[in-house]
Amino acid sequence: MKKHEWREKTEDGGVRLVTATRHAGKWALQSRLKSEMEWTKFPTIPLEDLEALREVIWNKYQRSRVPHGHVLEIDQLIERAKN
Repeated sequence: MKKHEWREKTEDGGVRLVTATRHAGKWALQSRLKSEMEWTKFPTIPLEDLEALREVIWNKYQRSRVPHGHVLEIDQLIERAKN
């Protein structure tokens, strides 16, 4: 299982923690506000999160930490989310 984590600021100034995992060829995403204890799991990953994940994956690919196939998978998920 491969795990990717990042933080982003919310509109109200809070911090949102996001974790994306790839296991058995499937991507899963969960997030929570820093002030919360429970994670929210998403059955389908929202487009904004897919685009943020793509940036994280691309940066890791540039440093040879993930295969190019993962970037292509995220690109396909983004295309499906747009349609």
